[in-house]
Amino acid sequence: MPNWNQTIADVSTHLEAFGKHSPDTLRGIGMLGNAGNKTNHLDAKTRELISLAVAVTTRCDGCIAFHSAEAKKLGITTEEVAEALGVAINMNAGAALVYSSHVLDAMERIS
Repeated sequence: MPNWNQTIADVSTHLEAFGKHSPDTLRGIGMLGNAGNKTNHLDAKTRELISLAVAVTTRCDGCIAFHSAEAKKLGITTEEVAEALGVAINMNAGAALVYSSHVLDAMERIS
């Protein structure tokens, strides 16, 4: 497993360097990340649980590191995270099952 604290430090360093080359990209990502804070339809805990579930399905170690750190700050429990991850696992497996039908369809239609 990665050293998650080191992952946060390394990604932060690389993003800082990237930001010097493309500052608007980082500002845009920041705006996307903070958009939910403005609408406030979901609370911060719910947004972080969703973020962790999506981080797993997209296999993003940096996302896992940053959002785990934020989840801990918000007091999110391991039990809450485990439930969110259960949803992610279900959706990922379900998506693979549904998309398998595309392969079967392609095999039937391609001449």
